[in-house]
Amino acid sequence: MGPRPVALVTGSSRGIGRATALVLARAGHDVVVHYRREVEAAEAVGKEVESAGASALVVPADLQDAEAPGRLMAAVGERFGRLDVLVANAASSVFKPMLDIEPRHLDLTFRTVVQSFLLLVQGAVPLMAGRPGTVVAVSGIDTVWVMDNHGLLAAAKAALEQLVRYLAVELGPRDVAVSGVMPGYVETASYRFFAENVHHAGPEAVEAEVAARTPAGRAATAEEIAGIIHFLTTPAGRWIRGQTIVADGGVTLH
Repeated sequence: MGPRPVALVTGSSRGIGRATALVLARAGHDVVVHYRREVEAAEAVGKEVESAGASALVVPADLQDAEAPGRLMAAVGERFGRLDVLVANAASSVFKPMLDIEPRHLDLTFRTVVQSFLLLVQGAVPLMAGRPGTVVAVSGIDTVWVMDNHGLLAAAKAALEQLVRYLAVELGPRDVAVSGVMPGYVETASYRFFAENVHHAGPEAVEAEVAARTPAGRAATAEEIAGIIHFLTTPAGRWIRGQTIVADGGVTLH
């Protein structure tokens, strides 16, 4: 039996990232848990990864910093000497009308979402050399569905999806499969914060609205989205190249 495959999941202290780290650990991967600020939450994820029988490396990095992806990949190389799966899940933005967006907001969003993704892939490819590699980018339905105050993040995620297409072609000869996942409404801390603090009607109204709009009748769990990401790392899933898979319970059909 060869060495265990290694997965790096950015933004894995909570939400979809946390769920993905745990699903991959249970599927036999050692996992690099990345976080920006929530050290206690990230360390707790690391312990859960280890409880699943996998090795964990918990690494902080502010992905706005152009040097951070290189340092992150250096830590992966030093600990494991390889990388098999990169899941680009981390994002940061502000939610304002487009006319209120400032240059610093653009920097925050595009550096965290777009710049870091490309730099992470550039650092990951040498660690994937000699065996199949997988890259999965997490997008969002705001790239296809106009949502209040989501324009900046949507623009960055749309750029992410375009990078997925180009990288899938460029990295195909290296046997690195690149694809994306577009979740709809997902039960995460961010979703709950929106329902409790942003939406004018309150959480019960949000839940009812999501249920009414979504053919599946509810928001997804983070674990369901993580399961789709895991599928894209399997031999069958790696046949999907350059596509961003819509996993939204059908909400964008309306």
